[in-house]
Amino acid sequence: MLKVRVSAAPADGAANAAVTAVIAKALKLPKSAVRIAAGDTARVKRLEIEGAEPADFARAFGNPPGVAQL
Repeated sequence: MLKVRVSAAPADGAANAAVTAVIAKALKLPKSAVRIAAGDTARVKRLEIEGAEPADFARAFGNPPGVAQL
């Protein structure tokens, strides 16, 4: 689980677009590679991300607690 905070209002999908843009930028992927798979209107969302490897996540967000470096 990753906590993301954006300043965009949750109206007209602006917050969802901001979340996908932040994740895509952190992973150095195009915005089209990140989409919300579940939770469009919820605070907790599940994302589908194409073209990212586990090492990309570790580089962008660090290793989860208790996990050895990749």
